Amino acid sequence: MKILVYGAGVLGSLYAARLKEAGHDVTILARGKRFEEIQTQGIVLEHALNVKRTTTAVAATKELMPGDVYDLILVVVRRNQVEAVLPVLAANKQSAQVVFMVNNPLGYAEWLQAIGRERLLIGFAGAGGTRINGVVYYHVVSPLLQPTTFGEPAGGVTERVTRLAQVFQQAGFPVAVSPAMEAWQKSHVAWVSPMANALYMVGGNGNLLANHPDIVRLMVQAVREGFAVLKALGVPVTPSKLTAFDWLPLPLLVSALQIWARTKHFDTVATRHTLAAFDEMELVSQDFQTLARASGLKTPALDRLHAGLESWKGQS
Repeated sequence: MKILVYGAGVLGSLYAARLKEAGHDVTILARGKRFEEIQTQGIVLEHALNVKRTTTAVAATKELMPGDVYDLILVVVRRNQVEAVLPVLAANKQSAQVVFMVNNPLGYAEWLQAIGRERLLIGFAGAGGTRINGVVYYHVVSPLLQPTTFGEPAGGVTERVTRLAQVFQQAGFPVAVSPAMEAWQKSHVAWVSPMANALYMVGGNGNLLANHPDIVRLMVQAVREGFAVLKALGVPVTPSKLTAFDWLPLPLLVSALQIWARTKHFDTVATRHTLAAFDEMELVSQDFQTLARASGLKTPALDRLHAGLESWKGQS
């Protein structure tokens, strides 16, 4: 399969390298210093927990031209970068499928208009990490927590999304197919955004978050409010395991999250991404505020955490 990975950050680099190692013809779109790094040294990955390092030679390009032809374009950019990317993707009408791996709680109307229903698929990464001096330090999330997930923009499970999932499974990623991908993404933002905002509120450190049970409690309350917003809008919380935020006792949830916040795993998949992607996390927090207002519900915990973004913006 001929694949273009559009975006050369942590996740784009990880997926490009793994797909290339699985035998696919992979090109990664990168610019500036990152383009030069990939050209000269390949994609260097180091597992954040077991410190295993690999180097994979992957072809790099600086742009997607209208006449370029790929079987699959995997778009791995931040939510705040999509507006600039959409016209480029829309101009390239020859490539068979375009898969967006982007935080998006507001739906896919704009993407569908630009890409077309027959080409657009939705995905979400099951990994996290950071990039330092050209090396990508990553961790693939347990399938029990969040496998790499794919779905149709209109829902349901089709042959094409099943085939797509198999490609990534064969590349070594835990994979799931969601029959309700839009609900899945809304649910994801409903719990990830409060966690990111709580980290910003305490100064961007998992240990500091763990040492503030009041902020962890506020975070859980915000997640519960977010799920209530989705239910009020007729959106099921997806996957259903996330409803544990609603039915587990609050003290137990707070204690469990405090323990997790102190781990290297949390630092890799949560803290480092949150700190590196403030512009994106600010935008998805604003997006979810839009949903909250549309629901008509009062969301004091969500609102307080969202307001805390301003204090972090002043520090950064």
